[in-house]
Amino acid sequence: MRTNYCGALRTENIDETVTLCGWVDRRRDHGGVIFIDLRDRDGIVQVVFDPDTKEHFEAADSVRTEYVLQITGKVRARDGAAINKDMLTGEIEILGKELVVLNKAETPPFPLDSHNSVGEDIRLKYRFMDLRRTEMQDKLRLRSRITKSIRNFLDDKGFLDIETPILTRETPEGARDYLVPSRTHEGKFFALPQSPQLFKQLLMVAGMDKYYQIARCFRDEDLRADRQPEFTQIDIEASFISEDEIMNVTEEMMRGLFKEVLDVEWPELPRMTYEEAVRRFGIDRPDLRNPLELVDIKDLLTDVDFKVFSGPANDPKGRIAAIKVPGGNAKLTRKQIDGYTKFVSIYGAKGLAYIKVNDKDKIEDGDDCGLQSPIVKFLPVEARREILSRVGAENGDLIFFGADKAKIVNESLAALRVKLGEDLDLLTCKWAPLWVVDFPMFEDDGKGGLTPLHHPFTTPSCSAEELKAAPEEALSVAYDMVLNGTELGGGSIRIHDQEMQKTVFEVLGIGEEEQQEKFGFLLDALKFGAPPHGGLAFGLDRIVMLMTGSASIRDVIAFPKTQSAGCVMTDAPGVVKTEHLSELNIRLKIKEKKPAAE
Repeated sequence: MRTNYCGALRTENIDETVTLCGWVDRRRDHGGVIFIDLRDRDGIVQVVFDPDTKEHFEAADSVRTEYVLQITGKVRARDGAAINKDMLTGEIEILGKELVVLNKAETPPFPLDSHNSVGEDIRLKYRFMDLRRTEMQDKLRLRSRITKSIRNFLDDKGFLDIETPILTRETPEGARDYLVPSRTHEGKFFALPQSPQLFKQLLMVAGMDKYYQIARCFRDEDLRADRQPEFTQIDIEASFISEDEIMNVTEEMMRGLFKEVLDVEWPELPRMTYEEAVRRFGIDRPDLRNPLELVDIKDLLTDVDFKVFSGPANDPKGRIAAIKVPGGNAKLTRKQIDGYTKFVSIYGAKGLAYIKVNDKDKIEDGDDCGLQSPIVKFLPVEARREILSRVGAENGDLIFFGADKAKIVNESLAALRVKLGEDLDLLTCKWAPLWVVDFPMFEDDGKGGLTPLHHPFTTPSCSAEELKAAPEEALSVAYDMVLNGTELGGGSIRIHDQEMQKTVFEVLGIGEEEQQEKFGFLLDALKFGAPPHGGLAFGLDRIVMLMTGSASIRDVIAFPKTQSAGCVMTDAPGVVKTEHLSELNIRLKIKEKKPAAE
């Protein structure tokens, strides 16, 4: 039906007769000459109809925005004054000769130009219209370029593209699985995979050596800007490979991707241990563009008569840390400081102490004290001096403090650090990737037990005997790639020894019977010559989000879900007829709604 794409025409096409298909982006009538901006996936071109072609001129006069047209005409150069330097096709136009209306369109539910500010709920309800916008099409085109680049790289490195099952069994984290009832196996359920983890390990046992898959994954959990119930993972696994080797090959892949797609050269990726990342930044995915750091001062405050500080200072699980904001006195008002106090309360912080450093040489009590803060009077002079020295304070700086359980301090100050970096425009560069390594094997599950920090198939960096003796101290051979404070992907060297895998299960409180029930197939595979292997999985949606500068992964997924994991366009999830549920041997038990209080 067409010979060319609208956005692909250039001056070299002048004098060619072309047939185009697309949507009316805009129609203008200028003194008897009709201009139609015709849009397709590749861009927009201007078409001109004059009264010489009466039938088609009248047709052009009748079209409206978003009509679907087929136009045949001749490419010609625009007059100098009419050249539009903001359009890729701005040096040419089409002299229209024939016009066919392929379909009419009602008035769109919102303007499709780049300046509209319609709410996301409306955009998602009419997503098929939202995706016509150039901004959205550019993002999905770039997403396609990203996956093409990754496939080409991995194909060239000898990785095989292999699909793994979508219908599988529930994982130990069953509460987060999407369950699918089986009609043929009464009372039983499949689960949609949270990742292809176990299957890719089995592919290594099977001798596939190098595997990859751009895989759809599913997770039934609370959402945020970089989470969706269904998402896409770049899944990679290889046999006979060390931690350094898998990190090097995936770093090469990402470095090449940014160069090919964005023409961006990545700096060398530093490696930072989990312990250092949490100590300096409060989080295991630090944004290294931000120069602010957390500084421990717990040891300086064990003897102060100020319970807000002395409590955490003498608590083995407590932490007291400070963030110095250079020049913060002049940059931050009291109203802003109060706003930050409210902000950290979201993360469980009971308050946000601060000190304004007006004159660091005057730290004695008195009217001319150079430190301004409600808490100064509670701090001995020597403690003040040591705090200023440790954080490297200068006159005009502002120091924030967090004092509580270590988890609360880490989470609240990590979030505050990010917010200060954004509010005060502190970021020093555009891209700051790094590797975070040496993660703990386990973390406290909050119930007196342990849970894997990554997953239970990660190999520990100690022996099975050492793991049994002190599991809370064990580190894992795991690694995360982080970019601008976002985890792009994480991976590990996997357990390939059956006894080590059983030991990990035992530490987690998974007995032999449960091991066989849930992981019998894996344990069987590990006793038949499983090779050493490891891998990594990248979040494709997050990569595209960062590379396009989007605020949410919903902006880089064609048909995303809302914050409540629903689809307002198709009204999913939906009600299923009783007879269909009966075929699946399911009966619903609807909770009665409590009557509203009078």
